[in-house]
Amino acid sequence: MSSTIIISILVGLIVLVLFVGAPVKPMRFLGQGIVKLAIGVLFLFFLNVFGGAIGLHVPINLFTTAIAGFLGIFGLASLTAIQIFLIV
Repeated sequence: MSSTIIISILVGLIVLVLFVGAPVKPMRFLGQGIVKLAIGVLFLFFLNVFGGAIGLHVPINLFTTAIAGFLGIFGLASLTAIQIFLIV
């Protein structure tokens, strides 16, 4: 398929969703989940930046991001404690 056909199909789907309406609840939950994952990535990034001075590094992957994002500071503290116990 050419790119023109793919773009036409995507534009058509967007127009269809605008006229028909998207299911609001699933989109809201999906959006909240994505925002929480983004916050988890930021938490882990700053932990790695500031923890690098003392040799602390928590890998950034989907599992650790989900824990840090959905549990917040407590999840970040748990990941840090687990990493410290694994190092020692």
